[in-house]
Amino acid sequence: MTVAQIKQFIQGGEWVSITTELRPSISAAANGKIQPFYLSRVFKYWADDKFECTVINYADSNGKVPLVKIVIKGHNLWQGDHPIAPGAQKVDYVADEAYEVTPLHQGFADAVNQVPGKGLNKWEVNVTQDVKGKAFPAFGLSEGQIYIDYDLIYIYNDLFFNGSKNVDGRAFDKSENRPTNLQVPLIRQ
Repeated sequence: MTVAQIKQFIQGGEWVSITTELRPSISAAANGKIQPFYLSRVFKYWADDKFECTVINYADSNGKVPLVKIVIKGHNLWQGDHPIAPGAQKVDYVADEAYEVTPLHQGFADAVNQVPGKGLNKWEVNVTQDVKGKAFPAFGLSEGQIYIDYDLIYIYNDLFFNGSKNVDGRAFDKSENRPTNLQVPLIRQ
């Protein structure tokens, strides 16, 4: 598919996780081992390269204990071909409209309250705060900076792929950290 065909194809409806997904955590355990974390994703795309991504992180592999809901809204920047597969494209997800965080579990709220963020209120369950452009150390966000996820998009047999997170837990927060493998696909709903 060309970039124009991919853009047209992904618009309309929602792209959702097939099941709870496993990812490596940015944080290592006390023994140095990478910790797993579990999530589900929902993506929506519109004209003018706008997107919305909703991620729910879970405490368990079955997705029964939700910890936090994250909604990122912004724009896609298309950066050209990605070598992973013919038709794959490098895409930057720029969170320039919103980066909303809603604790869904008291344990998560308590944990993020231990690491204060400038310009943020005390974290409470089911209360959303927009951390866009604010210092939020728990997520590695710095004051005055707009978060960009350097990722990829690949369509294959009506399945939607983004990049698989780096096995060492590194975020896609730099172009050089852009993924080199495919994540479990999303399906259109």
